[in-house]
Amino acid sequence: QVQVVESGGGLVQAGGSLRLSCAASGSIFSIDVMGWYRQVSGKQRELVASIAFSGITNYADSVKGRFTISRGNAKNTVVYLQMNSLKPEDTAVYYCYARHTVVGNYWGQGTQVTVSS
Repeated sequence: QVQVVESGGGLVQAGGSLRLSCAASGSIFSIDVMGWYRQVSGKQRELVASIAFSGITNYADSVKGRFTISRGNAKNTVVYLQMNSLKPEDTAVYYCYARHTVVGNYWGQGTQVTVSS
């Protein structure tokens, strides 16, 4: 089992910044990717950013140049999402995930990010 816990959401004005944190614990030895999805009510969950154990990162086109995902430790079990130049359309619930090579994705409980115009 893997536990995933996020923190750092909140309310910010357009143009502002927030940093989300995520930590995975438990059976972490088979985690190869961690990242963030976001979901707006009534819409599909979409990938925001991910970082592999190798360090390779991936971003949604809508956040490139504004968001940065980084690791907080060498085991790739702590990740951060620095969100700059936030826009109202970034408003969503952000979910951290940890991908286990055998079981699949473990998810956090989600953290609300609200960007006011």
